[in-house]
Amino acid sequence: MAKKTKKESAEPIADIIRALAAEKGIDEVAVKATVSKMIIAAYQKCFGKQYDNCIVDISDDLTEINVYAEKKVIDGVYDPVIEIELEEAKKIEPSAEEGDILRIVLDPKTDFQRGAVSVGKQEAHKDLNENSSKKLIDEYKAKIGETIIGYFQRSYKDNIFVDLGGKVEGVLPKKYQSPRETYENKTDRIKALIKDVKKTNNGVQVVLSRTDENLVRNILEGEVTEIQDGIVVINSIAREAGYRTKIAVSSTKMDIDPVGACVGLKGVRIQNVIRELEGEKIDVLRYDEDPHVFIKNALSPAEVIQVIIKDSEKREALAIVSDENFSIAIGKQGQNVRLANKLCDWQVDVKTESQAAELDLTENYTAKANAEKLFADTENTEDEEITSIVQLPGVDKDAAELIKNAGYDDIEAFIAAYDDGSLEKIEGVTKEQLDAINSIIGEYVEFEDEEEPAEEQQSEPAEAEEEEEYFCPECGEKITLDMTKCPKCGAEFSFEEE
Repeated sequence: MAKKTKKESAEPIADIIRALAAEKGIDEVAVKATVSKMIIAAYQKCFGKQYDNCIVDISDDLTEINVYAEKKVIDGVYDPVIEIELEEAKKIEPSAEEGDILRIVLDPKTDFQRGAVSVGKQEAHKDLNENSSKKLIDEYKAKIGETIIGYFQRSYKDNIFVDLGGKVEGVLPKKYQSPRETYENKTDRIKALIKDVKKTNNGVQVVLSRTDENLVRNILEGEVTEIQDGIVVINSIAREAGYRTKIAVSSTKMDIDPVGACVGLKGVRIQNVIRELEGEKIDVLRYDEDPHVFIKNALSPAEVIQVIIKDSEKREALAIVSDENFSIAIGKQGQNVRLANKLCDWQVDVKTESQAAELDLTENYTAKANAEKLFADTENTEDEEITSIVQLPGVDKDAAELIKNAGYDDIEAFIAAYDDGSLEKIEGVTKEQLDAINSIIGEYVEFEDEEEPAEEQQSEPAEAEEEEEYFCPECGEKITLDMTKCPKCGAEFSFEEE
């Protein structure tokens, strides 16, 4: 049976602890735990660390703190720290009996030694600091990836320390600094991304970054309301901090131009982003699910004639440009094509028209695609009927639209006009684009001959045999039995009698 004596107020101690808690920003639950640890540490300093019979009772509003030592009532005390004589116990609690647990009220000011109180205070400060650090670390960990604004404080060993105006210190390591930026004055404003947060000997430190791609994303989101509303989507960002950034955007609404929304009227919005990045060049381009189109866009400002998918699984592609656009597509020290590769997540090899013609790259990759399609397992797939130019996979959409407007959208109409040269008169469509579309038709479109009635086939077997025609399995060009090589695509073949 546990009994206790009267309560005594410890309000002065509570006031001190509350003041410390307010300074450190700790909640009441943590404060109560800290007070308990402090008093128990002082108790054990006085009587020994092996004793755990000190009880601290704290009211919810912290106005009262009562300290007790639990002692067992016994006749013949061996250890006075945890035991009390029955006769002595009856003086405190008349109804006390042998075997009862009695709570003896303690006054830390008189019952604890001065040195013990100092140890308790040190324990309290240590605990409060740890709780404060943990709270700050949890707070800033939740903000990783967000943007924060601070001011230059000092520079030490190429690291820049930033005043964030709170109880934490910001640090901008050398590896996260943009090469075009310098900070010297304490009035220099620094907008950076929260990269990490860690505890150091000097307190909590927030690691900042000015090179992260998400810094550009956050700044652009702050400038473009359509991104905030979800109308414009940032699909991917590729960046070489301090030099150039490419941003691919798309729109969830057909009537909204995502590139125009990001650039803003007279370029106001994108200029604000460029100014925030100290003059770093920014290219905003349209995202497309078709890799042919997306790669073309990503290589801007270079004009790409054709994109050929070399290996879709390995995400390897070939971009063919004119000799004049080759240096633009590659960029200074390969920067443009490097950023395009990162933006699209494709390995793009850039070749000029003359290089492509010399290596015959277009034909080789078309033949490879045809071979893959010829031997592919199509047992569980259904072929989709393609009748229109714009339905062709990988077709140049701009060229297909011009051909459609000219009245040659139908596949058969296109082939007839391609053979007689009528398509070359369409303004805005090049011979290379027409050849590429014709190659795609040979790859994806299968033509079925109309079967003659059974009676005619039986009555005129000789005539049917004479009229039988043969076509190249690679490009669909008409061939004869005496040929060993396609006159159009160069594919080699042979005929065998069944």
